[in-house]
Amino acid sequence: MEIPRSVSKDLIRWKSSPGRKPLILQGARQVGKTWLLNHFGKDHFDRVAYFNFDRQAELKQFFETTKNPHRILQNLSIVHGKAILPQTTLIIFDEIQECNDALNALKYFNEEAPEYAIACAGSLLGVAMSRGASFPVGKVEFLQIHPVTFAEFLSTADSSLFGYLNNMDGIEPIPDIFFNPLTDLLKMFYISGGMPEPVVALLENRDVEFTQKALQQILTAYTLDFSKHVEKKDIPKINHIWSSLPSQLSRENKKFLYQTIKSGARAREYEDALLWLINAGLVHRVYCSSKPSLPLSAYDELQAFKIYLNDTGLLRRLSLLNPVAISEGNRLFTEFKGALTENFILQSLVQQFEGLPRYWKSDGRAEVDFLVQHQNRIIPIEVKSEKNVKSKSLAFYRKAFNPDISIRYSLQNLKHEPGLINIPLFMVDYTKKILENLKPDLRLTD
Repeated sequence: MEIPRSVSKDLIRWKSSPGRKPLILQGARQVGKTWLLNHFGKDHFDRVAYFNFDRQAELKQFFETTKNPHRILQNLSIVHGKAILPQTTLIIFDEIQECNDALNALKYFNEEAPEYAIACAGSLLGVAMSRGASFPVGKVEFLQIHPVTFAEFLSTADSSLFGYLNNMDGIEPIPDIFFNPLTDLLKMFYISGGMPEPVVALLENRDVEFTQKALQQILTAYTLDFSKHVEKKDIPKINHIWSSLPSQLSRENKKFLYQTIKSGARAREYEDALLWLINAGLVHRVYCSSKPSLPLSAYDELQAFKIYLNDTGLLRRLSLLNPVAISEGNRLFTEFKGALTENFILQSLVQQFEGLPRYWKSDGRAEVDFLVQHQNRIIPIEVKSEKNVKSKSLAFYRKAFNPDISIRYSLQNLKHEPGLINIPLFMVDYTKKILENLKPDLRLTD
């Protein structure tokens, strides 16, 4: 089974770009980078030449002895067993973070051999770059790969419902005959999350137990990365942070507290460990904004933030929440005081809007879950896990700052009220489309 990925369009644009540079796919381990490149190569090139610097460590010698891209390609052609041709061969360098000389060589490929199509994947490139590894600045392109979205999941799970949502061009209620199965499919997505292997396990085999094992294997691989790629002094600290995340998010106030990791823990002791998780793409840090003004990043309260996982399915598995909850009404949506749902919403917002969202609070009187910056607007977002959508916080914010648009995600139907759009949880991936389809004369003001 293949899960169609919207990022494939970006790969096609890269291939035909007149000023094409070597491409680097970034993203957490197991997010599907290698699969994407191999399938893209098979579909859009005559040949694929695949090289993995983790499995074939001896390849590093080709880049240590010369920076001449043509000599490097001659050696790689011998290993590949076929000629590597310009334009028609996609050259894949996998786990490129394991060979810094290969990273540097991308500069010379860009300058001296631009006719060759080179795409790279690296799971821990953010970690390598944060440690000061030399890098061909300005000579490569980046493409961030995130977990599968619910819309991508839906395109395989039920193509008819996917087509229905895709063809919507207005804000109107969704009939129950579509709304209810969409809600049920969202529950399934909470089981698997967006990592490709668990998604396929659930959709292709309808095997929850296999899905559980696939998620656990990913979590195990992450913890092995901690011991393999982290300085020895930071290994226990990263493990402490990682295992504390469910309890961090289960509190009413989800602000990250170092004391939750370990009694007496202080920021200066654990900051490096937390940065490693962020740079590895395993977690997102969402800062509190002291003022909802442009640009959002200028008003970050650096000591106040929340930490979410890169994938909701991994959070569910790390939290040991049994998939049986899928049969218990809306329990999956409401567990951990709605933390799974907040994580799911953030997972989608990260892929739609530039920059990480923020959150906002006001002296204990109100707290808005997320703020996003879009077309020079600051849009407040409230996340509700059920149909009960009463929210003093969003009302407080709207009265204080009078935004022309606010968003609420909930299990209520799609509707638009003065100053507010209510979006069903299963339509979060269409948020940007909904905003951009609003007509200028329909500005949502009170």
